[in-house]
Amino acid sequence: MIEQRNIPAGMLSYGKNRALEISMALATDPDLVMLDEPTAGMSRDETRTAVELIRHLTEGKTVVIIEHDMDVIFSLADRITVLHYGRILATGTPSEIRDNPAVKEAYLGEMEY
Repeated sequence: MIEQRNIPAGMLSYGKNRALEISMALATDPDLVMLDEPTAGMSRDETRTAVELIRHLTEGKTVVIIEHDMDVIFSLADRITVLHYGRILATGTPSEIRDNPAVKEAYLGEMEY
């Protein structure tokens, strides 16, 4: 981002603008970070960059992420709670969630994660 430090935020690409938002939110060194769909609307490359940024900036912090991209969740989370119609369907590690029959039926289908 250093090469873009003089570019106004409104001129940044969508992915870089989201990265700036995440960085600004974490600049105050909060203990708890809540992210709502941090990668929504991003390309695959932008998503990979955002996941690495989130992983780096939130190390040692408690992070709550609401996200529909399961690749993002499985790559960042050590505990996952899956909601279905406002009710807790399952809670566990990424591998427990991947293997949970109720989660598979409701969300994952036949996809392998």
